[in-house]
Amino acid sequence: MFKLVTPLTLILAATLLYACGGSSSQTAMIATSTAHGTLAVNPPFRIASLDAATFQAELAATSSGAQLLQITGKPSCGVDFYYLKFWTVGGAAETTQSSGALMVPTGAAPACSGLRPIVLYAHGTNTDKALNIADITNTSNTEGVLIAAMFAAQGFIVVAPNYAGYDISTLGYHPFLNAEQQSGEMIDILTAARTALPKTQSAATSDGGKLFVTGYSEGGHVAMATQRALEASGAVITAAAPMSGPYALEAFGDAIFFGSVNIGSTVFAPLLSTSYQKAYGNIYGTPADLYSATYVSGIETLLPSFTPIDKIFSTGLLPQTAAFDSTTPGSPPLSAELAALLLVPTDPHYPLPASPLTPLFAAGFGSPNLVNNSYRVSYALDAASNPDGAIPLPPLRAGVPLAATVPTQPLRQALYKNDLRNGAWKPNSPTLLCGGGSDPTVFFPVNTGVMATFWSPLVAAGLITVLDVSGTPAGPFAATQTGFQASQAAQLAYYESPAGGGLSPAAAQLLLIEGYHGAVAPFCAAAARAFFSVL
Repeated sequence: MFKLVTPLTLILAATLLYACGGSSSQTAMIATSTAHGTLAVNPPFRIASLDAATFQAELAATSSGAQLLQITGKPSCGVDFYYLKFWTVGGAAETTQSSGALMVPTGAAPACSGLRPIVLYAHGTNTDKALNIADITNTSNTEGVLIAAMFAAQGFIVVAPNYAGYDISTLGYHPFLNAEQQSGEMIDILTAARTALPKTQSAATSDGGKLFVTGYSEGGHVAMATQRALEASGAVITAAAPMSGPYALEAFGDAIFFGSVNIGSTVFAPLLSTSYQKAYGNIYGTPADLYSATYVSGIETLLPSFTPIDKIFSTGLLPQTAAFDSTTPGSPPLSAELAALLLVPTDPHYPLPASPLTPLFAAGFGSPNLVNNSYRVSYALDAASNPDGAIPLPPLRAGVPLAATVPTQPLRQALYKNDLRNGAWKPNSPTLLCGGGSDPTVFFPVNTGVMATFWSPLVAAGLITVLDVSGTPAGPFAATQTGFQASQAAQLAYYESPAGGGLSPAAAQLLLIEGYHGAVAPFCAAAARAFFSVL
């Protein structure tokens, strides 16, 4: 099953509906301007208001909520949840209204009102077009619960967009991993939230001037791109914590096309190709250039969707795992070296180093497959003739530069453009790079590891901190590492127990790896909060 968020956060029940509240006694004003960053409705609608005791009780009412409380700690503050509507632009500069959350801490404790820091948060990939991270009464809003408990209930004002293409946005697609658009949208909702904050029912809490930027998975890329954009504008960022993000996109794409097929690839592919096609217009002539006849119909408008992803798989609109053909491509004629790279990872002649993820990589091949052989070969030929410094032809090496010249293959060219090594930017604000070393969805060595090497002087100087939650516990985040590893061990034991299905050790380990990306999220969020709290 395709899951990007851990079930640990599936916790709030519909009983929260009693906490709903109107926007305020003030008359809401509708903006006449559609300029990006404009708050469309002010004051914003308050969806719910929870005091600290009620929030804690709701979390503690389920076993998964109790587990989350062990990571977040009990709420120190209540939280008011506001629904922001604001104006932004799409990947091709189309004007669109977007939406998101403003979570404001409340309560008598000193850390819950007055001047408070802002956390600007970017969420992970979600296939649900109706996503509204502000709606805490929706039991599927797992990431909203996590950031509310982790940040807002601990005294941080939280600002988080739903992203263009979701909820009320009429854009018709999501500008997935478009660094310029998504960082711009993050800045737009921050501007809108600062406009809204004084008019809310929580006006006793105000912007204290500290700004923290963070996000997970897709949101890790968005957070780092936002950090770059804000610093380029001259804005002061107190600190940033991109988490488990696909930062080194060209290298990541090369690894996937060479056969290290990540979990979720068949979902990410249509999101990515449509995003870049809308922005740049050259990813394909028609979708049939990229996608096989089995899946090409309607693929440009398939995601995000109101249809659950499991139904999209079960009705044959997308394959669950088979991104590539299990038969080695043979046209155009390939060199022996390149042909070897395109083998299925379980083939004994496969030249890239084996890893614990190799069995999962092999699951990315099958029939019918999503991506045409000819398109895969065109990508691989470009990568072979103009290699990325991190993923050249074998053997893999630790170099980090992008390809020496701009790629010629359109998709690889778009990845190059949105790779966060592009332009040789270096952060000037304290930065935590958190992730899990065995992540099968966003590979840690190819993303966090590459960026850490790219910025190695800043790592040595202490401006950038790198945290692998699966690493040997040490230093200021040892408790986070120990907690994550204990959680993984407990989950593995559960899968092997009669209650968890009595799986064999191998089957249990495979299931654990499949859920690994989502399981890292709350622990990296806890590390980010600890990192922010001392600055």
